[in-house]
Amino acid sequence: MSDAPLPSELKLKPKTLALVTGGGLLVGTLIVVGAIMPAEYHVDPLGLGKLSGIARLWAPEEKKLDTASATAPLARIYDTRLRSDVIEIPLTDFLGGAKGSELEYKVRMKQGATLVFEWEAIGAGNKNDIHFDFHGHTTPGPNQSMTVATYAQDYGTSQKGALTAPFDGIEGWQFSNSGDTSVVIRVKLTGFYELVPAGEPGNEARIVANVPAAQARPDFKPVH
Repeated sequence: MSDAPLPSELKLKPKTLALVTGGGLLVGTLIVVGAIMPAEYHVDPLGLGKLSGIARLWAPEEKKLDTASATAPLARIYDTRLRSDVIEIPLTDFLGGAKGSELEYKVRMKQGATLVFEWEAIGAGNKNDIHFDFHGHTTPGPNQSMTVATYAQDYGTSQKGALTAPFDGIEGWQFSNSGDTSVVIRVKLTGFYELVPAGEPGNEARIVANVPAAQARPDFKPVH
């Protein structure tokens, strides 16, 4: 090869050389940012990968779920506002009789509405001391039949879960304390429901929500 210098017309001026070098760097950067990063790393800062479709190269094949054929709606929209409440239900020991050691508490729900719950029996000495009946029923008018649903009946000091109401009605628990110490059933609720007013079906015991247990049952005076 000849070491002879290039003719003057083939030599690049410093300014031209800088432009060529800068252009090459710019093109290389655009390729990395606009093509390689979206395709390989799912990072698309310029949005070019999305526009060109390159950003889909990283993704696995999609299979569409036919939500219309599901046995139950997978997504629900509610008219009732989302709410949360804590209900503290004081129960006497077994000597308090049915009026003191047993109590039913329910909330009002529309069909398809969702309730997330958690309850615990504070002060219970033995899990077999607390019996619970988790159930619900409709509230029919005169000469109408009632629909009843039982979800769980057992002994225990706590339970957590969720319920989708099968009908318009009231849903909740019957709690019974057969132990020799008083307990407080603390129920935490979140969902799409309404509290039942004091004295109405589901809250005949006139329980007040969101207050300490000592204030939650104002009409009850245990007698021993």
